Amino acid sequence: MAERNVQMTLLYDFYGDLLTDRQRELFDLYYNEDLSLAEIAQQYGISRQGVRANLMHAERTLLQMEEKTGFAAGYERRQAYAARGGEILRKLRGTLGREEARAALDELEQILEAMKG
Repeated sequence: MAERNVQMTLLYDFYGDLLTDRQRELFDLYYNEDLSLAEIAQQYGISRQGVRANLMHAERTLLQMEEKTGFAAGYERRQAYAARGGEILRKLRGTLGREEARAALDELEQILEAMKG
C-alpha cells in the first residue's frame, strides 16, 4: 500500500495539473494530508463512495498519462543512474590502485551513456 502511495504521489507531481480542481483537492487530502475517505467526505459534504470514485478516476488519469509518456519512469531511472554514479565517484576517491580506478571509470562511463538514451 505504501509503495502505491509513493507511486501515486510521484505521478501526481508529474501529471497533477491534468486533473480537475476537485480531483486535485481530494487527491491532496487523501495522499498528502493522509485523511480518510470518510473524513474527506464529511468535509466536502459528499458520500465516501463519491470521494473514492473521484480518487479512482484521478489515479486512472495519472496512470494513463504515465503509460503514454513514461516521464516518471524515466525520472526514476535517471535518479538511480545518478545515485550509482555518485557511489562510483566516492569509491574512486578512496581508490589508490590504477586497475580499480580504471574499472570504476569504465563503469561510470557506461552509466553516463545509459543516461543519455
